[in-house]
Amino acid sequence: MGFYKHIKESWKKPDKEVKERLKKWRKESSIKKIERPTRIDKARQLGYKSKQGITVARTKVKKGTRKRKKISGGRRSKRSGTKYPRDKSKKKIAEERTTKKFPNLRVLNSYWVGEDGKHKWFEVILADPNHEAIKKDKDLNWICEDDEEKRSLR
Repeated sequence: MGFYKHIKESWKKPDKEVKERLKKWRKESSIKKIERPTRIDKARQLGYKSKQGITVARTKVKKGTRKRKKISGGRRSKRSGTKYPRDKSKKKIAEERTTKKFPNLRVLNSYWVGEDGKHKWFEVILADPNHEAIKKDKDLNWICEDDEEKRSLR
């Protein structure tokens, strides 16, 4: 097995390190710029390259369904459900929030890195479309086009 295959297998069997990591992440802000990806195998698979112009941010999203305000009078109580499912996935929500936090960067991709009873964490790979290293890279220069602006908000 290769190096990345070993890393992929290790993510299938969580250990005590993961619990400690989640404890630390809970205390951090909901969107945090990080130096390097936690899951290097998944990041590389989705287009991450260790070069200038590429950034990774960890985003925290609350688990559960969207809550609706409880109605007060005038309707059947049977129809007063307070929860209903979201149209968007948690991953999509994380990408949108990260786009709003870093408006000069564009979302390349994202992946799951952890969850507990209350939150899910995703790492979002971002690219700077104005950076020369991105413009010259034949694999990533498509993100510099104008029609790719705010692509995560579509």
